Order: sequence, then structure tokens, then C-alpha cells
Amino acid sequence: MARGTIRYWAAAKDAAGVAEEPFEAATLAELMTNVTVGRDRLSQVIQRSSFLVDGDPVGRRAHDTIVFADGATVEVLPPFAGG
Repeated sequence: MARGTIRYWAAAKDAAGVAEEPFEAATLAELMTNVTVGRDRLSQVIQRSSFLVDGDPVGRRAHDTIVFADGATVEVLPPFAGG
């Protein structure tokens, strides 16, 4: 189990109610399950979001294959509008 920080941006930040928070999880899948318990709005935003783990894009990789090192930083990036 790794400890790290999850950072929320834009709509994810609004839905989470915080800009960042500490976490304990082994994988991205476990983290997403943990942070969305009782947070339906955040769960909806996360389903449409992309992620960076220590600056690297997760892309289409399965979230249960993304294993964290201690001190990991996860960025939650919802879709951005604009031109």
C-alpha cells in the first residue's frame, strides 16, 4: 500500500470540495474506489477524467495495472472546455 497525494483540477476540484488530499492505495483502481465512496458527484466527474501519475499520462491503461510507489502524486484532469 502506497501513500501519496491526489490533486483535483477544475470540475473535479469542485466535486471533491478540496484541491488535494492524501491517500493510501496500491493501484489507481483502488484509489478511485476509495475517493468516490459517498461522493456521487465526484464519481461522475472521475468517470470522464484523465489521470497523470507522477507526471505520466495513464491513457487507456487499465487502472488496476497502475501501481503506485510511495509518495506518488495523482492528478485528476476532467475534460476542459475552451478554444
